[in-house]
Amino acid sequence: MDPLTKWLKRVFLVVLVMCVAIFVWGTVKTYQGAPPIPEKVVSASGRVLMTEDQIVAGKAGFQEADLMDYGSVYGNGSYYGEDYTALLLHQTATGMMNRYAEIKYGKTWSQLNAGQQAEIRAKVQNELQHPNLKNGVLTVSDTEAAVIQQVLHQTQTGLLKTTPAIGYSAPGALNSIQAANVSDFLWYTAWTAVAHRPGLDYSYTNNWPYDPSVGNTPTTATFTWTWASIGFLLAGIGATVWFYFAKIADPLDEFGEMAIRGFPKLTESQRKTGKFFVTVAILFLIQIGAGGIMAHYYSDRASFFGINLLNVLPFNVLKAIHIQTSIFWIATAWIGAGVFLAPFISGKESKRQGLLVDILFVAVWVVGLSTLFGLYAGIKGWLPGNSWFWFGNQGLTYLQLGRFDQLALFAGLMLWVFILGRALWPALKRQGGFGSLEHLLLYSGISIAGMYVFGMFPVTWIMNSFTLTDFWRWWVVHLWVEGTFEFFTVIAGAYLLVALGLVSRKTAERSTWFELILVFLGGIVGTGHHMYWVGEPWIWLSLGSMFSFIEVMPLLLMIVEAIDNHRRIKATRDFQHRTALTYIMGAGVWNFFGAGVLGGLINAPLINYYEHGTFLTLAHAHTAMFGAFGLLGLGLIYFALRYFVGDAGWSDKPALWAFWFYNIGMALWCILNFWPIGFKQLAAVYTHDYVFARSIEFYNTTTLWQWLRFPGDIFFTLGALLMSYDICRKLWQARQIWRTNHDSPDTDTSASKPAKTVSLTH
Repeated sequence: MDPLTKWLKRVFLVVLVMCVAIFVWGTVKTYQGAPPIPEKVVSASGRVLMTEDQIVAGKAGFQEADLMDYGSVYGNGSYYGEDYTALLLHQTATGMMNRYAEIKYGKTWSQLNAGQQAEIRAKVQNELQHPNLKNGVLTVSDTEAAVIQQVLHQTQTGLLKTTPAIGYSAPGALNSIQAANVSDFLWYTAWTAVAHRPGLDYSYTNNWPYDPSVGNTPTTATFTWTWASIGFLLAGIGATVWFYFAKIADPLDEFGEMAIRGFPKLTESQRKTGKFFVTVAILFLIQIGAGGIMAHYYSDRASFFGINLLNVLPFNVLKAIHIQTSIFWIATAWIGAGVFLAPFISGKESKRQGLLVDILFVAVWVVGLSTLFGLYAGIKGWLPGNSWFWFGNQGLTYLQLGRFDQLALFAGLMLWVFILGRALWPALKRQGGFGSLEHLLLYSGISIAGMYVFGMFPVTWIMNSFTLTDFWRWWVVHLWVEGTFEFFTVIAGAYLLVALGLVSRKTAERSTWFELILVFLGGIVGTGHHMYWVGEPWIWLSLGSMFSFIEVMPLLLMIVEAIDNHRRIKATRDFQHRTALTYIMGAGVWNFFGAGVLGGLINAPLINYYEHGTFLTLAHAHTAMFGAFGLLGLGLIYFALRYFVGDAGWSDKPALWAFWFYNIGMALWCILNFWPIGFKQLAAVYTHDYVFARSIEFYNTTTLWQWLRFPGDIFFTLGALLMSYDICRKLWQARQIWRTNHDSPDTDTSASKPAKTVSLTH
């Protein structure tokens, strides 16, 4: 074994143990520091305004109605509607200032002079920031109680009323009692955003959202850890680049031995992966359709080109479908590609592997259809009692599936791991040890399936605290994307480069282990950058900011490798996999730009304090999710399709045209939509407050830029249509070739002729 690779493995294990230990410690501190839920909220005169049971029931109602896919809480959710936390906090504060102005001066707030306003503002801030919470009972002044009741009534009425002007469709899942409970829950989140932690001078949310009227401004820790993390980033980039070129990269290593030679005859399980690739195309088009209607809602909230779709296809339904289908088609692409690659890696087909692949395919569609029904039925209130929890919509962005569908998806992923494991077993035995590329490919599959479990905690009931619910949600969302997805990306890319003879195994394993050290170093504890403002302790400002910047480093190496791979491909005559490697290199580029540059930029605490929940986050989300993981999935599909078709009429042109359409579309999204609106929104937060930047008044000033989303949509959709047609055409072409060869076994074509496959040994 290469001594450097052996050393990197040991470092990886140390890093993994250290990061897990830190994250476990952070989990304990999060549970200890989560905002308390008052047993009841009462006025000074003894009137009960709400109880803990009503707040907890309101959280459940918030999830059942999937309001997180219309607006947001603590800035997390959709950026289409208001942020409920910021809105109710601002309404409470302004209501109190008006009432105190009337009580003391007999005037409205706007009629007071500057000195009088400062006096009233200080009184309101003191009352909100220093709550009277004793023995689980939160006591508020009679003045504040009157304002709270007004805000709750206004919120309840709004939740039950379809309002086309703001693009809101009243969910059928809410009745008047449930809406009242949801209002209680939303006000509670607003209270946590301003109430100071005992003995400290900042709120449970580290003074987020920005709202000078209540005294919410950045904390000292927010400033401190921003500059510390930026300095750490610059030092880390320098160290990473030096170590990679000084120790990892081997200038003498030009090419390795090609392991998959020619176009071997496909096994039964490999042929059956074709239907997974067609499924990818179908789900991808559904996602784009939902996204297109969503984008139009930003431009014209009342209708879709004059057609009233608001009640039939509410924004939150479309957003849930848009997100879940994106996760499904990317996962399906990886599932199909993993099954396809396994016989090449092992050199043999496992018994009854084709049957298991068929069962897995059926499971994918059962979960998919059940999910689509549940997303719609849950919001519409078609499911009786608490059955929405099991079969409806969980109401948590990225984890919208009902619990039954979540369990079924987990079972499907475990079946995939089993299929992958039994297919890879001969190769695993040949390699020995635990750290070869073959072993790592299996581990990445296990981690993708295993990490999903944390999104189902607790399994059979709804957690009372939104802070803790969101904490576990990010365990899946972030650790999937920045952890296990990156894990799979690095391994799949490295294996293909070795299999196609572009790099040697030694260099591939060196770079792979080094990148994995950086991926896990930043991806695990770096989850904390999602936890700055959700009611979790300040420790995540330090841990999250410092470790999240490390996420940029492995992405930087992917750029370096993409450039080197392009050089190698150009130097290789008659290279047969230009389409697949172009998509995979594109994934590396967009991973660096979308996840690294755009993600790293908004992760700094001081920037994120003002930017959180704005269109700048959308730029990061779209370019990272599709640019990194979507393009990788499509690249793996085209790698497989190349063997389906062989030399019988293969053409790279449709796929490459689609690739550039995708790139043009994503670039236009950023230039014409996400950035112009996002930077204007960021300025609105800084010069006004967060409430204004998320209001319909602000969005009405961005109508032109909202319409300019469509040029990017057009190019992107053209790419998807062209690619979907190309995938289906190539599979039909492969089917015709297979039928011809099956009927005429003596026919000699490159697609049917067995070719030698050598194992990827050291």
